[in-house]
Amino acid sequence: MNLNEPYMKSLSESQIIEQLKQIDTPTISNVVATYPGHKLCLNLYDAWYGNWYTDSNMKCMFPDFGIRVGFAATVVYTLKHPKQPPTDKWVLIDHIEDTKRPIALVAQQIFPLEIANRVSLFGGMSSTKYSALNVVATITNGPIRDLDEIRETGVQHYATGLTPAHGDMVEVAVGVPVTVCGLSVSPGDMLHMDRHGIVKFPGAKMDQVLKNALKFLELEEDEKRYLNDPKFSVAKWKEYSKKIH
Repeated sequence: MNLNEPYMKSLSESQIIEQLKQIDTPTISNVVATYPGHKLCLNLYDAWYGNWYTDSNMKCMFPDFGIRVGFAATVVYTLKHPKQPPTDKWVLIDHIEDTKRPIALVAQQIFPLEIANRVSLFGGMSSTKYSALNVVATITNGPIRDLDEIRETGVQHYATGLTPAHGDMVEVAVGVPVTVCGLSVSPGDMLHMDRHGIVKFPGAKMDQVLKNALKFLELEEDEKRYLNDPKFSVAKWKEYSKKIH
């Protein structure tokens, strides 16, 4: 792929997003913050404590759906409480409508521990609704249900697992910073997602993330050639490593 500056600058936002969808999420993490000492790493967050990627509690419900990229819309759900009134029924819809496309809806659940793993927040009908609103993925720190119905909508879902039911709950905040499974998200953050989980970075950095990720992949392919060469030697490998780090 042509990586010269004029080519990269000529790409539209939608073209950049389409190219980001061709790169796996671990590679995106490598240039966002994973390798702070690497020349291609942008060091956008603290690698360990920056809360920029999901932990192992987050599960990709449809790994075969492939890679998704989206701008974050956010919402918080909890139990009904007289001192914390719910939002108007259209607030979340309007927030999603005002978010740049493609959209990833991030929903933080705040429930008592004894029921936190029993709240199937998203299901078939919600997925149908979000599909109509151009949401490409939903992300939450609790379980979901209705996998067969959801699959038909094509909306990717990230959750902690599955459960068949739930009780009354309400939206109490929309368009606010949220945290799900170790990932802290603000509205408008760009999220890159695949079967491994989710990584965030500022949308304004998407062109640089793409450029560096493509270069990182090239370097990896070069190193693989060294490692798979029938004439491989540690001396040659060491010499190559000096060039890339």
